[in-house]
Amino acid sequence: MTSQSASTLRSRYVAQAASDLEENRQQQRELAERITVLKQEEALLSDILNLAERYEGFADASRLPEQLQDKPVAAKAKQAPAGVAARRSTSAKTTPAGQTAKAGAKGKSRRPLLGDLLADLLGQYDEPRLAKELRDELLEKYPDRNPTPQVVRNTIESLVAKGRIRRHKQQRSVMYTLVKRGEADSSD
Repeated sequence: MTSQSASTLRSRYVAQAASDLEENRQQQRELAERITVLKQEEALLSDILNLAERYEGFADASRLPEQLQDKPVAAKAKQAPAGVAARRSTSAKTTPAGQTAKAGAKGKSRRPLLGDLLADLLGQYDEPRLAKELRDELLEKYPDRNPTPQVVRNTIESLVAKGRIRRHKQQRSVMYTLVKRGEADSSD
């Protein structure tokens, strides 16, 4: 083999290696982009599973969570296509949020809604109560729940709007009482 043919052969190898290296790097960039997209999809699917688990007892998905506090609707089981079920099980195995959803599906009871807890607390009293008093009692009885005072007031006001709680204004204070079932029917 002559030095010229060896030089030509070497230059071909170098050119081929450089081309292969560039192609390899391009594939790495494409895979990195694809992994980013897959991670975003994974997060979205985990969020969907968490939401579905949170509202699993409600068949009408168009209703808002505030509306669901009053009238739970029996859930109708829907069969998911096999591909969706496979993706769900894969997602549940690989993500922390998915693991939470998977653990919840094993029979862990769901937490009661804040509105239901506040209505139960209010139902223990015949006299009107301040939102602050209800929040303090909630924090005492349910230490795992820590809603802000504003969240408690908003939740109580949503129950007022639904007719489950009655608002009383005494000077500058706003107090609340639970509407008994018979009272709600007769006031309409």
